[in-house]
Amino acid sequence: MSSGCGGGLSGVDTSRTLELRLTGRPAPDDVGRLCALLEAAEPGLVVCEVGGLARADLAAVDALARLRLAARRRGHRLVFRGAGPELRGILDLVGLGDLL
Repeated sequence: MSSGCGGGLSGVDTSRTLELRLTGRPAPDDVGRLCALLEAAEPGLVVCEVGGLARADLAAVDALARLRLAARRRGHRLVFRGAGPELRGILDLVGLGDLL
């Protein structure tokens, strides 16, 4: 099953591993669609590629935090991949360094 989400977001479900990609600057509606995708999927491993984010800013922090909450609610194991030093730094700054 594959599912595309607007605004540079996409999700692909391949046998209990869900792969997500965040690119550009994710809009709240697009992140909401990915959260709904997580909530509808069977619990399993979720790998989210974040290396394509345009900027490490509070919009990116919000997107990652929302995805983490949605994954936890459904029992997924969420792994973020490709975070650069700027994103790591801002997550540490706001107390969410454990997301990565």
